[in-house]
Amino acid sequence: MDTGERADVMGAGVDDQGWSNTRAWVEKTLSEGDRIRAVVPLRGGWTSQMRRLDIEGSNGEPRSLVLRSFVKPFFVKHAQGLLTREADMLRFLAETHVPVADFHGVDALAEHCDHPSLLMSWLPGRIRLDDDEDVPRRTGLLARQLLDIHGLFVPTEARPRTYEAWTAADRVRLPEDTRRPELWRRAVDVIRRPPPPYRPCFLHRDFHPGNVLFTGHGADLAVTGVVDWVETSWGPADLDVAHCSTTLALLHGVDAGMRLADDYLAAGGVLDGDPGAHLYWRLLDALAFAPDAEKVAGPWRELGRHDLTPMTLTQRLEDYVQALISRYG
Repeated sequence: MDTGERADVMGAGVDDQGWSNTRAWVEKTLSEGDRIRAVVPLRGGWTSQMRRLDIEGSNGEPRSLVLRSFVKPFFVKHAQGLLTREADMLRFLAETHVPVADFHGVDALAEHCDHPSLLMSWLPGRIRLDDDEDVPRRTGLLARQLLDIHGLFVPTEARPRTYEAWTAADRVRLPEDTRRPELWRRAVDVIRRPPPPYRPCFLHRDFHPGNVLFTGHGADLAVTGVVDWVETSWGPADLDVAHCSTTLALLHGVDAGMRLADDYLAAGGVLDGDPGAHLYWRLLDALAFAPDAEKVAGPWRELGRHDLTPMTLTQRLEDYVQALISRYG
């Protein structure tokens, strides 16, 4: 697993703040004779602190692990549920064809670590948020990967929790200087009604380009990993498609955001055939980013997308909401 760009490498004998107890816990999970050779902070996420741990094996074979630690108070408070869910999902997905990290250990209550933490294997590849000629190809690969996730058979006893909505009509924050206030009011009215009935399936729930690793370019482009399974849920396929679509619209523009659902259907996926119902799920996700998607923009800028200013993102979100209502409203 690699979340993109990295900070300076810290030597094996260097401890950064809030790491010494966690390091000791990690070392106890290693085989006899293995040692942590280097610690590499990873960038690209906003919910947790990520580190790549380069391990020197007793047999001379190097390998790497990834450590996720929750340090922000909100996520520390909810760490037990989030990290336990991710650990369970990594164990379940290890028996499937979805490319995920191998589970190595979890301390969801920080009984041994400085912060609640999860240890897993490192996956090859990197996050690709570039606004380049590969965007249409990446979108197609995202659609097919999402279809594979939705197609998994999950025994009743292994099913994750029912999805949670990330906004509601009375919580939506609208752009203050919008020239289309009626558009936003109409969008909010769509999600004011009860959720449409749906056929449930296994959801990643936070599937987007920032949680998918790629290698190669052009015809050699391939997905090598899907990460961040803390929000895994049971719910409508439309909602996963909606979340990835909103992110694509913010990163690459309205056309990219509208293309994903078409690629998903072309790959054999099934979405709600009622345009109004599909619109509900798409807007339920899009409106959670209002007014300016700033909470996700920071990590994107860390990964090189300095063009994604609040003004740019606000405009793209508004244009995307307009496109959704024009097509499905």
